[in-house]
Amino acid sequence: MKKIFAVSFISVGYFLNAQSISNSPYATYGIGDVKYDNTIETASMGGISTAYISDFTSSFNFANPANNSNFELTSIRLEATNENNYFKTNYNDTKSTKHSTYLSNIAIAFPLSPKVKMGLSYQPYSSKSYDIVHSTNYDTTDPNYSEGGYYTNRFKGSGTLNTAQAAVSYKIDQNFAVGLRANLYFGNLYDLNELRSYDKNGVANTEYINGYETKNSIKNFNFTLGGSYQSLNTRTDRKLTIGATATFGNTSNMTTDYTNSTYRYSDAAESVKALETVIEKKSTSSKNLLPLQASLGVGYGSENQWFVSGQLDYKKGEDISYFGKTFDFQDTYRISAGGWYLPNYNNFRNYFSRVIYRYGAFYERGNLKIDGNSINKFGISAGVMLPFKTSSITRMSGLEVGVELGKRGTLKNNLINQNFINLRIGFNFADRWFRKTLYN
Repeated sequence: MKKIFAVSFISVGYFLNAQSISNSPYATYGIGDVKYDNTIETASMGGISTAYISDFTSSFNFANPANNSNFELTSIRLEATNENNYFKTNYNDTKSTKHSTYLSNIAIAFPLSPKVKMGLSYQPYSSKSYDIVHSTNYDTTDPNYSEGGYYTNRFKGSGTLNTAQAAVSYKIDQNFAVGLRANLYFGNLYDLNELRSYDKNGVANTEYINGYETKNSIKNFNFTLGGSYQSLNTRTDRKLTIGATATFGNTSNMTTDYTNSTYRYSDAAESVKALETVIEKKSTSSKNLLPLQASLGVGYGSENQWFVSGQLDYKKGEDISYFGKTFDFQDTYRISAGGWYLPNYNNFRNYFSRVIYRYGAFYERGNLKIDGNSINKFGISAGVMLPFKTSSITRMSGLEVGVELGKRGTLKNNLINQNFINLRIGFNFADRWFRKTLYN
C-alpha cells in the first residue's frame, strides 16, 4: 500500500484538466477534499464561526446554530466557489495546475419567533476526482520480461458527498443561547486501480485488465449541538462572546463494496465493462465516517463597528476502506483567527464606508500522514460585503466576495506542495417576510 501512496502522489503531472469539484491529489484518500462550513462569510475571516454572533439581523450562522440571537429577517444565500491550485513535486521537477468552479452553498433562514430561529441549507461536504496514469518498465527478473515492455498503473476516483442541514437556535436570555443542527450526508465515492501490461510498441500483452474497485455508499445522519454566551456593555458598546460546538450521534452506516476482477472495455471511452470475471468481492460497513468533532471560540468587538475572534477546532481521525484495506487517519487540529470591520455605515456620502471588510488566517494539521510527514495546511483570507442600494443597518443585504490564499503539503520525500487561490462570490437577500399587514 505504501507503493500506491507513492505512485499516486508523484504522478500529479498526469492529472486530467477536466473541471471538477475536487482539485487536490490529497483528495485521493479518505472521503476527499472537505468543503463544508466554508461559506464566504466565515471563510473570509479565516474560518471563525464558533464565537461569531453577527451584529446584523440578516446573517444566520449554521456552523454554530446557537449564534443567531440577532437574526430577525428572512435570508436567502446563493454562493459559488472558484478554486485555482498549483502543484509542484521534486519528482522529475513536475508542475501542474488545476481549476474548478462549483455551487458551494444554498441556504434559507427565517425567525419562527423572537427567541426561535431556523435555517435550511445544502452544501457539498467533500469530493474526489482524479485520473492518474503511471508507467513502469518491466523488472528484468520478471519471467514475462521483454525488452522495452512496461506496466501502467492507473488510479481513478470520482464522486461527491453532499450534506443537507436543518438548524434551530433558541435564545434563553440576553446572554445565553443554545442551538441544534441535524446533518444528513449522502453520496457515493469511487476509487479504481487498473493494472495493464504493454510491449515495447505499446501493444497490450494481455487481453484483459486487472481492476481493483472500491465503492463507498454513504447515508449518514448526526447532530451538532452548540452553545454561546454574549455579554454586551451598553455604555461602551463593547461585547465579549464565547461559543462551543460538538458533533455526535452517527445513526447509520457507510457501506464499502470491494471488487477485484478482470474485464475488458466494450467502448472507446472505457466506461462499460464486458466479460468481467470476479476474483474477490466483499462488503463491509463502518460507523466511523464522521465521528467526534468539537470547536471552541472566543471573540471581542464593538457593536456595528468591528469584531475579532480566535478559534480551535478538533476532529477525530476517521476510518475508511481503500482498495480492500482499512486506513486510519490521524486527528485533525485547526487554529483560526479573524474578524471584520465596518468604517461608518451612517456615512452616506462614501459608499465604501458602509462596506464590511473581513480578514483572517488559519493553520491546520491535516488527517493524512505519509512517510512520517503530516499533510498540513495554512492560509490567509479577506473579503467584503458590498451592500445593495436599498440595504440598511437593520436589513443588510448585499454581494459577498472573498479570497483565500494558502499552501498545503510538502516537497519532502517527493511529495506534493499545493499552493491555492480560492475565489468566492455570492448573494445574501434579506427582508422581513411572513409579517401581517396592518390596516387602519
